[in-house]
Amino acid sequence: MSESVDLNGQELEAVEKLRRGYETIRTELRKVIVGQERVIEELLIAIFSRGHCLLVGVPGLAKTLMISTLAQTLSLSFSRIQFTPDLMPSDITGTEVIQEDRSSGQREFKFIRGPVFANVILADEINRTPPKTQAALLEAMQERQVTAGGKKHPLPSPFFVLATENPIEQEGTYPLPEAQLDRFMFNIFVDYPEEKEELDIVRLTTATYQAELGKVLTGEDIIALQETVRRVPVADHVIEYVLKLTRMTRVTKPEAPDFVKNWVSWGAGPRASQYLILGGKARALLKGRLHVSVEDIRAVAHPVLRHRIITNFSAQGEGVTPDRVVDMLLEKAPAHASPTLSDGRLPEVLR
Repeated sequence: MSESVDLNGQELEAVEKLRRGYETIRTELRKVIVGQERVIEELLIAIFSRGHCLLVGVPGLAKTLMISTLAQTLSLSFSRIQFTPDLMPSDITGTEVIQEDRSSGQREFKFIRGPVFANVILADEINRTPPKTQAALLEAMQERQVTAGGKKHPLPSPFFVLATENPIEQEGTYPLPEAQLDRFMFNIFVDYPEEKEELDIVRLTTATYQAELGKVLTGEDIIALQETVRRVPVADHVIEYVLKLTRMTRVTKPEAPDFVKNWVSWGAGPRASQYLILGGKARALLKGRLHVSVEDIRAVAHPVLRHRIITNFSAQGEGVTPDRVVDMLLEKAPAHASPTLSDGRLPEVLR
């Protein structure tokens, strides 16, 4: 069923706080990061949507610096984990040690928390660690908890895994399993800077300049803003557009166009539809709107879908990437004007 939804005064104030926080964070990041406006926007959309991010790009594009700088602008705990082939699950989650009580002489197990017990986790070069260690991180990402010695240890809230991956050097790497890739809300492609931006980067990083970053949002602020994002209304036709876009990626479905059947082995699952809606909600608020448009969905389609569309051998032989498939899907499902009532409101929406 559909229902009309109106945000109350307190929620409207939260929306304005979200927009101000977004602009302030971008201003702080610009003190250190030159360019990469699209990457920063997608990163913040994922954070306000309570999602994890995978940043893919060649070395030297400030992926690690961007994440660590973002953590500095937020009043959150931060851990950097450098993934290596010899990294063990306990190196991430923590381990149990035997501790002796000096007064009674009794010994007991005590859990020593690992670096994953922080609000922001930088998983640097995540594809360089074996599947067993990646599986340990998978529980933290999905369940937001760690199991050790048969006991569950909840992770702090908010909790984000922001991972980096180098797409060029594949020696000594372990491809992320599809189940783990699907837990990342966004797969963000970090491209080379423009010529003017690279000129500014060289000037900035070869001088004595050191930026002083201010704190913008607390953990409580982020949790409240995440709740506000989920209360943004979504019209029925936008949800139908999301479902159409996602179902078109599935080879065995009648909605799949010919190019999908020719180039795709596996398409996106229901989690893609959920993340398209959440990403659209967050983007709408960041743009100062209180409802989601089809254009918001199209804006987040690439980072949501590019790691959920698995191309086949024919596509790889023809040089067809998942991004090209998404481009063709967006052309196949064009955006239409959103129907509105005479007073400009959307007619029917869902929470």
